[in-house]
Amino acid sequence: MEKKNLRIVFMGTPEFAVGSLQRLVENGYNVVAVVTQPDKPVGRHASVLRPSPVKEYALAHGLPVLQPLKMKDEHFLEQLRSYDADLQVVVAFRMLPEVVWAMPRFGTFNVHAALLPDYRGAAPINWAVINGETRTGVTTFFLDHDIDTGRIIAQRQFPIPDDADVEYVYDGLMQLGAELCTDTVDLVLSTDGNAPSQPQQDSDAHHAAPKIFKETCAIDFSLTAKRIYDFVRGLSPAPGAWCMLTPRDANAPAQVLKIYKTAKTGESSAGGALVSSAPDHKAANTHDQPTSVEVGTLKAENRRLFVATVDEWLEILELQPAGKKRMAARDYLNGFQHPEHFLLK
Repeated sequence: MEKKNLRIVFMGTPEFAVGSLQRLVENGYNVVAVVTQPDKPVGRHASVLRPSPVKEYALAHGLPVLQPLKMKDEHFLEQLRSYDADLQVVVAFRMLPEVVWAMPRFGTFNVHAALLPDYRGAAPINWAVINGETRTGVTTFFLDHDIDTGRIIAQRQFPIPDDADVEYVYDGLMQLGAELCTDTVDLVLSTDGNAPSQPQQDSDAHHAAPKIFKETCAIDFSLTAKRIYDFVRGLSPAPGAWCMLTPRDANAPAQVLKIYKTAKTGESSAGGALVSSAPDHKAANTHDQPTSVEVGTLKAENRRLFVATVDEWLEILELQPAGKKRMAARDYLNGFQHPEHFLLK
């Protein structure tokens, strides 16, 4: 069978999935239909329906689009069967029931943005950066009953530089995933639907990658500077790590502050414990007893903004005050005269 004769149904929703769909279409694969999430209500009154990036691409290229509310809906299943797919390709979609993933004669494979079995779940890219990983990758695997547990077909690795944010890794994995997607389709073709695959070894699964919510993005300044640094870049530019800018005057209101970029300084803050430079019997002079800085303390030096973590000062490079746009910290300091009067919590 040639690729133009292999009938493919593609399933996906976000921009990440568009990379794989685009590569299939532009390289002459026979995508007969696209399945994506229903249009999302947006706007102040949720009165506007926004199509998914996958739907926009599909319609622009004349591909039929299905948008089921429920994957077991009989009308949807009838529509899906009518396309007589040989293979289904899933990228960043949703969990499928067996009646869907078992429908094509060559099965259904998924492109997952991690090196399975590590980082199973909805947000593998974010969590890999948050956890300070130096590498990640993409995996293709055949779907089965449990999420992200099917037999692995192929994997590709992707390095994560120490200064990379999640956007950089997202873009890199989108392209790498698109390449692996077509390579996997070619493997299915060349083996007449019998692509070799290996079961996942659960002993290699060290991290989960659950969905990220607003509360997930709250910064804990009692962590080390390295962990906060990784946390911020793992959520930048979206959804964005946040904290509360809290006045030391308890009568003043706190404000939400998003932080998008930080830098490690290596300068000790001695946070979280009392540090003494002299034995007790020499403690008459209080200048010999430097105390720790309270975690979350802010300081400004030479138009640079720093926050105390449990071990080091962390420089804040880019942030977004409530009701304003994202900006460089030096610009923020133009209207923020006394950072020492505030804590980040």
